[in-house]
This record gives sequence, structure tokens and C-alpha cells, in this order.
Amino acid sequence: MNNEITKLLQGVKDGTVSVDDALLELKKQPFKDIDFAKIDLHRKLRQGTAEIIYGAGKTPQQIIKIVQTMLESGQKTILITRLDKEKAEVVQEAVAPLAKFDYHSDARIAIVGQLPEPDGIGKIVVATGGTSDIPVAEEAALTAEALGNEVVRLYDVGVAGLHRLLSHMDEVMSASVIIAIAGMEGALASVIGGLADCPVIAVPTSVGYGAAFEGLSALLSMLNSCASGVSVVNIDNGFGAGYQANMINHMRTK
Repeated sequence: MNNEITKLLQGVKDGTVSVDDALLELKKQPFKDIDFAKIDLHRKLRQGTAEIIYGAGKTPQQIIKIVQTMLESGQKTILITRLDKEKAEVVQEAVAPLAKFDYHSDARIAIVGQLPEPDGIGKIVVATGGTSDIPVAEEAALTAEALGNEVVRLYDVGVAGLHRLLSHMDEVMSASVIIAIAGMEGALASVIGGLADCPVIAVPTSVGYGAAFEGLSALLSMLNSCASGVSVVNIDNGFGAGYQANMINHMRTK
């Protein structure tokens, strides 16, 4: 889905972008080597989504340098995932003078810059089995919003009280893609998969008692779902689900 290249070429066609400016964008250095990282500056042009920073395992100073490099290259929105509160405070102090910095402690996500206007073909619904699944759900929802999607949150609509989900059938049936997030036995994904007419991305969470095996039980249940159209990402991988949902919601007829 090379949306950025399409927009660039359309701008040349419409006369809103000069040939020289378009050529400059295509000729820019594809990556920048800053010793400890090689930042893929062409990823947005190539794939439609810019590189995203995985915060775990990186020092605050490394994250700051990567963010500064991305801002210098013209990136408007930067997503940092799996960022703990202590690192976030250090990064915010350095980055705040350069761009807006929003940290969401529940999702362990930081967004640098402004959220883009939603431009997907429809809405992404993020549904959770319980309140304990919300941190993973917020990682998915914020990822999708940072990539330019309208998100509808349906939290605590698990199978222990199925009427809660059924009261939101309008949202379920109008979605272009649904992210179903659940721990315990992970049944929510199969239920939603049997109701919805769009792709369902299942996210198993590590919520549950001993035999849940830190999400393995939910993962296996979701992988063995009898509902067609359900795909599964890794345990607690809200980011992966949000990213995949974004790709689906930005598909265009080629």
C-alpha cells in the first residue's frame, strides 16, 4: 500500500508538487547511520508507515537520538512502544522542546508530534474480554490512531456476560476490522468472528490463573477458533494487532 508514493505522484499530476520536489523526496538518503542504529527514513515512502521505535532494551539517550533524527528528517508523528515510565520522563524532557510528547503509561506508548487525521476506509473496533485486558487494548488502539485510523473502543464485553457485546452490534457490524483481545480461555475472538463480516485480529493476553499459562491457553484457543476470518498475533502483542488492522483499513483497490 504505497500511499505516500501515490500521494506524491498525484501531487505532481495535480501540480501541487513540483517535479523537482518529488525527485528530492525519492532521492533522499534511504537510511541514516547513527552508530548504534540505522534509521529507515524511506520506510514511509516505501510501505506507507514510518519506522516505529521499540523502546524496550534501548537507553533513554538512544531513544532521544533516534527521535531527533526522525524529526530532522521531517517525520510528523513518531510512535514509541514498550516505553516504561522512567525512560519516558527522561525522553520527554529532551524531546518536549522540539515536538509535542504524549505518554500513555497503561499502554507503555509515547506519541511524538500530532496524531494524523484518520484517513482509513472505515473504523477499527478494539474489543476486550475484561478490564484487565485494557493495557494491551490501549497499545493496539493508540497504535492504530497514530497510524491514521478512527478507533472505537468496546471494553469489558467478554463472554461471561454476552449481552454486553450484543448491545454493541451496530459497532461490530459497521467495522472494517475488529481487534478482539482476551485472556483466560480467549473465547471472545471466536464469538466476534462468528458475528462480524470483516477480518478479526485476535490478541491473547497473559491475564488468567495458573492453567492459563500466562496467555498460552488463550493463544491456543484463538489459533483453534472455528470462526472463519480470525487471525492471531502473539501474546500481549497489541502493537502488532494495531499495525495489522491499520494495513487492512488502508487497503485500496489496486
